[in-house]
Amino acid sequence: MKGILFSIAAGLCITLQGIFNTNMAQELGGWHTTSLVHLVGFTLSLTVFLFVRDGSRQGLKGVRPLYFIGGSFGVIVVFAELTSILLLGPAAAISILLVAQLLGAFTIESLGWFEQKKITIHKHQVVGIAMMVIGVILLKW
Repeated sequence: MKGILFSIAAGLCITLQGIFNTNMAQELGGWHTTSLVHLVGFTLSLTVFLFVRDGSRQGLKGVRPLYFIGGSFGVIVVFAELTSILLLGPAAAISILLVAQLLGAFTIESLGWFEQKKITIHKHQVVGIAMMVIGVILLKW
């Protein structure tokens, strides 16, 4: 249940983030906005970390170097999302984003990439993804 609640919270925050960033970008520009929101996010994250202090520095040695670039994907996410919302509107942009995210996650999991447990693809899962793609098409066009 806790995982479901965190997923719902993340989904709502991603929606609000995209809309807020798009509104900011109309005044500042896309890259200025992307830089500023990451600075704000880093400041908040560092503040929370200083109070929570979870994890340990020793754990850094066990992290594969590839995974340190994970934060750079956030730069692409913010810029691409605010640009797509400007061009398509929030509902269409975020629905396409969600389907792309699901397809990416499903591919990674089904192939067992990046140390994820490999899953078997079932027909009903493919039908579900196809229905989501059709839903996006119906929503936008």
